[in-house]
Amino acid sequence: MRLAALVPGKRALLYGVGVLAFVAAFAWLLATRGPFAPVIVETAAATRTDLAPSVTGIGTVAAREDYAVGPIQAGRVLRVLVDQGDRVSAGQLLAEMDPVDLDQRAQAAASAAARARQTAEAAQAQVTEAASRAALARANVARYEALLQQNFIAREMVESRRHEAAAAEAALAGARASAVAAARDVARADSEQQALGRSRDSLKLLSPVDGVVISREVEPGTTLVAGQAALRLADPARLWVRARVDQARAQGLAVGQAAEIVLRSRPGAPLPGKVARIELESDTVTEERIVNVAFDPAPAELYLGELAEVRIQLPGARDVLAVPRAALVQHQGQTGVWRVAEGRTRFQPVQPGLQTDDHVAITQGLAAGDTFAVYSAKQLDENVRVRATR
Repeated sequence: MRLAALVPGKRALLYGVGVLAFVAAFAWLLATRGPFAPVIVETAAATRTDLAPSVTGIGTVAAREDYAVGPIQAGRVLRVLVDQGDRVSAGQLLAEMDPVDLDQRAQAAASAAARARQTAEAAQAQVTEAASRAALARANVARYEALLQQNFIAREMVESRRHEAAAAEAALAGARASAVAAARDVARADSEQQALGRSRDSLKLLSPVDGVVISREVEPGTTLVAGQAALRLADPARLWVRARVDQARAQGLAVGQAAEIVLRSRPGAPLPGKVARIELESDTVTEERIVNVAFDPAPAELYLGELAEVRIQLPGARDVLAVPRAALVQHQGQTGVWRVAEGRTRFQPVQPGLQTDDHVAITQGLAAGDTFAVYSAKQLDENVRVRATR
């Protein structure tokens, strides 16, 4: 009877011990692996080191100066003498517009100018004749006045000679006026002839520079309006990469800094370059700064519009306090790091400075040897339990 009574009691004890073991194991799992477990973080320490920062950007090959060659008045293309890829020299004839009736108008203007010169010569001859008659009339007046003083002739005869002299002077003035008008007609005819000549010359599309034809946009017979491009030229020695650089990484950029250019067609062959221009107006949408990097020197073959990556070397710094870039976080509008002390996190605001691809210089907020989280399994917050690993 006693042995039978003890068996159920032992079973209850064993059952209770099992339940306690299960609860303890479950609690241990919750505390070490479950939601109550500390967050696993990888930590690092602030160290002093030398930084050699650089900034990268993506862009395309573009012409530093390109030229659109076209007519100054509407017309039809008569002939095109060059094609895309041809090298041309300054002043070379590239294309010509159809003159239509311009040559005939130029011949008519030349004939009109010749007639105007003949008229001017005739007017000048009339001036010479009128001047001679006026001189003779003045001499007669003087002679008759002398005879009148000697009472050899009547006063009426002197008045008649004076009238003749006045008429001769008037005729001389009229001849001179006609000569001036004829000279003006000559000048006007010459101006018209020169204007037609310039119009005829403007039909010849000449190269403004030594360069390469980058596009041919017309064929013979194409009608163009004034200012429309027939050909586009570029100087192959003055090409650059128009790259976009993140504004946050653009601090320290300056004209003249050395750079490397990697063309998409030559991924394993970086080309030397230098910063030629930093545009004052940035892209407000993408928050990027436009930087033009020139080839130094330009390679023999380049294709406009080709994708390129540039890496610009920025001024470095020696013996600065630095942390990994991954350690910087934003918390409540401040930049800082998560310090790890006694298994708990604490946000530490810092003042970042010079940056490289991997590290950031810290000018305020940390000291050498301070430990902080770099990577974490979960998002961190203030006073979170963590377990640090190196």
